[in-house]
Amino acid sequence: MTAVQSSLALGLDEEPVTGQPSAALLPSLSGLQTATQSKGVVYTQPWVVDLILDLAGYRPDEDLAARYAVEPSAGEGAFLVPMVRRLLASLAAHGRDFSEAVGAIRAYELDAASAARAIGLVERELRQHGASTRGARELAAGWVSVGDYLLTSPKDRKADIVVGNPPYIRYDDIPGRALAAYRRLYAAMVGRGDIYVGFIEAGLRQLTAGGALGFICADRWMRSAYGSELRRMISAAYGIEAVIEMHDAPAFEDEVAAYPAVIVIRRAPQGQAIIASAGAGAGPLPDGKSLADAVTRLAQGHEGAVAGFAATTVERWFRGTSPWPSLEPRLLSLLQRLEQRFGPLEDHMTGTKIGIGVATGADRVFITMDPAVVESDRTVPLAMTADTRQGALRWSGHYLVDPWKRDGGLVDLGTYPLLRAYLQERREELQRRNIAQRIPRDWYRTIDRVHHELTGQPKLYFPDMKLTSNPVLDPGETYPHHNLYYLTSQAWDLEVLGGLLLSRVAQLFIEAYCVKMRGGTLRFQAQYLRRIRVPDPATLPESLCDRLRQAFRSRDAIAATDAAIEAYGITELAAALTC
Repeated sequence: MTAVQSSLALGLDEEPVTGQPSAALLPSLSGLQTATQSKGVVYTQPWVVDLILDLAGYRPDEDLAARYAVEPSAGEGAFLVPMVRRLLASLAAHGRDFSEAVGAIRAYELDAASAARAIGLVERELRQHGASTRGARELAAGWVSVGDYLLTSPKDRKADIVVGNPPYIRYDDIPGRALAAYRRLYAAMVGRGDIYVGFIEAGLRQLTAGGALGFICADRWMRSAYGSELRRMISAAYGIEAVIEMHDAPAFEDEVAAYPAVIVIRRAPQGQAIIASAGAGAGPLPDGKSLADAVTRLAQGHEGAVAGFAATTVERWFRGTSPWPSLEPRLLSLLQRLEQRFGPLEDHMTGTKIGIGVATGADRVFITMDPAVVESDRTVPLAMTADTRQGALRWSGHYLVDPWKRDGGLVDLGTYPLLRAYLQERREELQRRNIAQRIPRDWYRTIDRVHHELTGQPKLYFPDMKLTSNPVLDPGETYPHHNLYYLTSQAWDLEVLGGLLLSRVAQLFIEAYCVKMRGGTLRFQAQYLRRIRVPDPATLPESLCDRLRQAFRSRDAIAATDAAIEAYGITELAAALTC
């Protein structure tokens, strides 16, 4: 089938099916083409292509002429040419003629010049395998279409395999008309996601029962909010077969800023999945051996070592919209075990709650180091991120100028002349805030309400961004700023819990689920803290509580990890956590 634009989805008059984009859509497509040429195209190393093709089952010993394989973003043939070579080897092995492979491959490419070069490379392969010049040209031209896969694939036939490296283009670099068309077709393209989210959804929807998708693309969708609908779709109707993290692997011809991963997803019930990571030493095996087979054996415990790779298998995958964890393979099964055995950190049974400090929308106004600027009951000691850096709370003397009553309403400025004068002098700045424009009568409010009872409660503080877990105890003296997350509990001794949360075991959950910053910085935000699982505090013997408490007080993460390993009952896995 040739490239077709989804005219109805765009609200355009339907046009004849041709091999070229609809003229009415050319402005949008040309804009996307420019973006693709400037920043979306990243070519994949041959050994990675072979790994994906093998994992997805596109092998020469199979009867590939009887299958329909799709490459959604062909570029200049990084996947297409190896696919053609495998198809030609399969024809020879199964005694088939070139004519029997006319409908075996479809490669889409938005850029006509790149498509022409890909056709030329395919022609050369065909001629080298005995095809006539005319036959090679016709067959190659029939396999490669100039067009937009996202708009065309709904009209294409079902595919046995969809493989490739979809373009890397952020949503705000996609022309608005094209983006609107994509979002009408693909429910998973929500939020601030990259265009590859649409390519994954389109590829999955095109699969026939039992068909496989094999892509290399950025892995942020596995954990980010914009990937939630795609994760829901996969868990409902597909099975993850392999996820191979390639952040440090030489997977592309050029360096990329994205964090790539290989994914293999099949339209079939979920079964056992391979989890692997490829490091800087990853590459092809000698003598043409299958890297996919070697990694599979490694994951199943049948292979001693594969240079640059670590791998394991898991018996189940993660369901619904929840983020998928990113961990070294040896730790992922441990994570699953902990999630099965223990309850979440935030739990109404223990009265444990997690929250974030106050956002003001105007820190220059609402934060002061001079409490005398307003009435004495209109300031609250405010804990800042810097106050927690030493592992113990060292209050820096900052105060929150507090416009809130204890019942949740704003105070009457007429009863607080100092506060009124202070805020009126800064009224213009406060009224420029979005919250003040939405609620003009409350122009002097902070974005978040102040919950005064929190100040006097013992709590653990977590700075948003740290390389390692750093819970800090506030005995009940300050209120948190919005860059601090906090935890309160009715059942836990917070120093004992602090010891658990200081440990490598607790940090494992943050490492697995948070979107990491450059340099390996972790985000200790509420949604990630809530992923942590903990034992029932009532089950911990006092001697173990003492060890956790002392480790927390001395900021000894090693001792905290040793005690936590015992608390979780995972002593046989101590080496994996402490090495």
